[in-house]
Amino acid sequence: MASLYRKPVVVTDPATGQKVKEKSKKWWGQYKDAEGRLKRVPLAADKVAARAMLDRIVKRIEREKAGLVDPTDEQRKRPLIEHIREYEAYLRNKGVTEKQQKETISKLKKMAASRRWKFIADITAGSTLEFLGQLRRGGLSAQTYNHYLKAAKSFTRWLVRDLRSPLDPLAHVSRINVRTDRRHDRRALSADEFARLVEAAHVGPSIEGIAGPDRAMMYVFAAWTGFRKGEVGSLTARSLRLDDDPPTATVEACYSKHRREDTQVLHPELTRQLRDWLATKKRLTADEPLFPISGRVRGGIDRKTHKMIERDLMAARDAWLEAAKTPEEKMDRLRSDFLCYCDADGLYADFHGLRHLFISSLERVGTKPKMTQTLARHSDIRLTLGVYTHVELHDQTAAIKALPAPPGPGDQKRRGEVA
Repeated sequence: MASLYRKPVVVTDPATGQKVKEKSKKWWGQYKDAEGRLKRVPLAADKVAARAMLDRIVKRIEREKAGLVDPTDEQRKRPLIEHIREYEAYLRNKGVTEKQQKETISKLKKMAASRRWKFIADITAGSTLEFLGQLRRGGLSAQTYNHYLKAAKSFTRWLVRDLRSPLDPLAHVSRINVRTDRRHDRRALSADEFARLVEAAHVGPSIEGIAGPDRAMMYVFAAWTGFRKGEVGSLTARSLRLDDDPPTATVEACYSKHRREDTQVLHPELTRQLRDWLATKKRLTADEPLFPISGRVRGGIDRKTHKMIERDLMAARDAWLEAAKTPEEKMDRLRSDFLCYCDADGLYADFHGLRHLFISSLERVGTKPKMTQTLARHSDIRLTLGVYTHVELHDQTAAIKALPAPPGPGDQKRRGEVA
């Protein structure tokens, strides 16, 4: 049974300084919620107003018991910023990386501020699309558009799953085709380009705090394992099992993109080069990063690997241009995009491009698609074949030449004569 009462409180008498017991100025309501739990809430100083407030609470509970009240009603009355903070805690407890947490919450807050979302009900497909449209009109890429939409959709799905909203307002909103607007597609270096890159790095100066020979070893390691920047940056001497048969390198689950321990078999020549390189690192402890390029690991620093590879490619191209024997040859080379960080098609040979090189190299030596997918550690073979496998003109030429010769006029007659 619901009832009103004044809550006993202890106050200090301003005249005497003594503490005395009084009744609260506000009336309080006592009632049982839909699950039978006793609740006490402050209402109003006026008894008539307090009674009206308590009656509304009781009526809502009776409707809830009868199944006539949406259990998300109370959640939708809370400020949206509170839900965003709790979603951030959910991502953190789920094990999402700190970087991804910050990027997701930052995007949500930007959208909420721009469209003046104060409560869950303010989130609509129309206002979301208007925000995303402004991004596109402002010159941002289709991929950035999709990143913002992904953050918003994951948030609204969570609101529904956590019984904070009865429906997902963005369920029908689709991403746009990034292939119609690519801003930073990668390319796989040719074997000649990669060899020249490694040589230029090996004899080059320190860049971003990484010495030339260390960069050369890092490039070779990345291109022959397919490990990503964060994965390469997480490796220590303990990650390598060079004396095993076969030798391997292992990325711990906390540093792997898919949150699982990944072990890659090492090529015999890569193993030999690693042994020789490690012999020059006498002061490197077993727990120090081999290549300190990632800020996610202890002792690591988030370094700009794209800057390293761009400068090493420039040095390799300069040496290649200087090696031209005639002015005509040099002019031809200047017109070429050989060893360019960004080629004529707008494709970049950045650090992640070394992963593209690894996967494309597997395809070039005839590795079966399923094995390529496994070595690339992709969950979807379409990603392996559609994004990371680069088939160049010389690859197409070799494939065409491998076909049997087509029949021509008179072939049937000549085959009959031979028979």
